[in-house]
Amino acid sequence: MIRLYDYWRSSAAYRVRIAMNLKGVPYERSPVNIAPGSDEQKAGAYKAVNPQMRVPTIEVDGRRAGQSMAVLEWLEETYPTPSILPSDPWERLQARSFADTIACDIHPLNNLSVLAALRNEFGADEAAVTRWYHDWIRRGFEALETIALAQKTGDFLFGDAPTIAEIALIPQIANARRFDMDLSAFPTLLALDATCLKLEAFRKASPEANKPA
Repeated sequence: MIRLYDYWRSSAAYRVRIAMNLKGVPYERSPVNIAPGSDEQKAGAYKAVNPQMRVPTIEVDGRRAGQSMAVLEWLEETYPTPSILPSDPWERLQARSFADTIACDIHPLNNLSVLAALRNEFGADEAAVTRWYHDWIRRGFEALETIALAQKTGDFLFGDAPTIAEIALIPQIANARRFDMDLSAFPTLLALDATCLKLEAFRKASPEANKPA
């Protein structure tokens, strides 16, 4: 059994939940409340689990590892079917590139720690923080909309099944909506979101389905 240390609103943890659901891999959640004011990730107990003090972390047979994209690759290698990568090597590169645009370029600049630094160290008010958040999503989504419009070959980006690309995209769209961002300029991305959310694996992984009682 995999133990998943996560937070219901974390988009990185959301990615891992989607992948494990798609692959039918059983897991047990250990929630870590990373919301400002709670900051359970900074407590000694969790720092011993993940010295980086971030979620998600997986624990398997007493071994632990963080970083959601690395975890997705491990899941693919350990549980190869159904695959979350296209079969064609070039399309695998494209899917990883699409996902990394989100995981490496958009998400890190909008992480809780960055937003806290904007407020606490640079004096940004909430309006400025929201503008920052929207701007980095807009820059990334403009590129991804162009790529998706050219690439989409079926119900999903790479045919008839979701891949690592959608696994990264859908949590980022959820985050954008949470910050009241107008996404009407990205119809192809929104269509992918609507298609993915028809699947139980995505719905069960959503923040709403994992929100504490």
